[in-house]
Amino acid sequence: MNLHHSAAAADQDENEPREECGVFGVWAPGEDVAKLTYYGLYALQHRGQEAAGIAVADGAQVLVFKDLGLVSQVFDEQTLAAMPGHVAVGHCRYSTTGSTTWENAQPIFRTTAVGTGIALGHNGNLVNTAELGARARELGLISGRLAGSLGATSDSDVMTALLAHAAADKSIEQAAMEMLPTLRGAFCLTFMDEHTLYAARDPWGVRPLCLGRLDRGWVVASETAALDIVGASFVREIEPGELLAIDADGVRSMRFANPEPKGCVFEYVYLARPDSTIAGRSVHATRVEIGRRLAAEHPVDADLVIPVPESGTPAAVGYAQGSGLPYGQGLMKNAYVGRTFIQPSQTIRQLGIRLKLNPLREVIRGKRLIVVDDSIVRGNTQRALIRMLREAGALEIHVRIASPPVKWPCFYGIDFASRAELIANGAGEGSFEDMVEGVRRSIGADTLGYISTEGMIAATEQPRSRLCCACFDGKYPITLPTEAAIGKNVLEGMLTGATEAELLADNANASALSRP
Repeated sequence: MNLHHSAAAADQDENEPREECGVFGVWAPGEDVAKLTYYGLYALQHRGQEAAGIAVADGAQVLVFKDLGLVSQVFDEQTLAAMPGHVAVGHCRYSTTGSTTWENAQPIFRTTAVGTGIALGHNGNLVNTAELGARARELGLISGRLAGSLGATSDSDVMTALLAHAAADKSIEQAAMEMLPTLRGAFCLTFMDEHTLYAARDPWGVRPLCLGRLDRGWVVASETAALDIVGASFVREIEPGELLAIDADGVRSMRFANPEPKGCVFEYVYLARPDSTIAGRSVHATRVEIGRRLAAEHPVDADLVIPVPESGTPAAVGYAQGSGLPYGQGLMKNAYVGRTFIQPSQTIRQLGIRLKLNPLREVIRGKRLIVVDDSIVRGNTQRALIRMLREAGALEIHVRIASPPVKWPCFYGIDFASRAELIANGAGEGSFEDMVEGVRRSIGADTLGYISTEGMIAATEQPRSRLCCACFDGKYPITLPTEAAIGKNVLEGMLTGATEAELLADNANASALSRP
């Protein structure tokens, strides 16, 4: 959860929630595992665009290459050719704990006391980072900053340090079975030593993680779309509370905790690729069904249904099907605007969001539009978009949102705004209807309708008891520590030598959250 923005992040006028991370792992002797991992990360690039990394082992040593940037910017043919081996893990990152520095890029690498290497990639976010960091510091695993170096400041680095420490006098498998039950929060891990690939998923199964089969090996990945790109067949989801070890003897499964499934419903709404499948349910089919239900819950007389591309597209298709109104493309998206784009100055930003979206005037002019989007977080993007559509000649603009109002921050791996910045919390006191009316006025729409929580859940075809909807209802399935102990930069003060009490006080002052 980002409570302490970097200058670049603060300068960014983003409305969308930031994704978390993507992890990938492969064990396949005789295959080009570095390239397979590259392609797997390419399929998971939507889950994180700040940094990318690949670790490869050939039985003798672990080699890690990582850098800030997109997967295609970090790696080239020459780099990948210099990474031979039979086992690899890869990671694409958006920071949820720790700031954007090279040290915090993953996979994280640590050496055990017996000289073996461990490389680890993590998707999710722990909620007991302060407690784990204090333990790691007591053990001398994270001390003060080295001269001229910030050091890694992520929950991922702390767990890798604790894992490497535990493996001093036991196997990595045993060390993992000892360490994993001490972690609280969301974690999907792929890690490895010189010989073996490991994968683990938290007992709540907040983030997705699946297992796939290659002709000559095995693959683990955050989403099934990454299996497809490397030609792996889907075997099954890795179970909540399960640790897998994959080597020449095949796949071994161990349970480190009893499963209490609470999959993130926002994966279906926004985060996952539409061509992925989670818990047996197609993400694309879920989004189309949300659109159909949205049309039934919030009908309106209009001429055309258009999506905010790309994330609003399947729901807009469903809305058109459910309402019987024609579907059209009224907005064109520039596919080449990434997170690495040069940040606009304030003057340029006032021109709107033309870098990303541009209206098709001949489609829009004189029309009453239904505009379907996946979510409203701060409202900045929708406000600029509606102004742009009116300038292009739209007669009416009816906004329909494929998720309920986002009212609570996520502590399990999505970087929403703080509660104070979420538009649904600042749009009027009183009833739900008052809040919706406040948001409608703020963004300048003629009407506004959100899918109900019940409608969204029904579209996923998952029991409500197996889903986490905390960002919509404030009911956090994994108990949170005190507010001060879960700040994004909780470890950074720890590494400067601050005491835990000072650190928690600093985080309390920096936090703008108010939680139930």
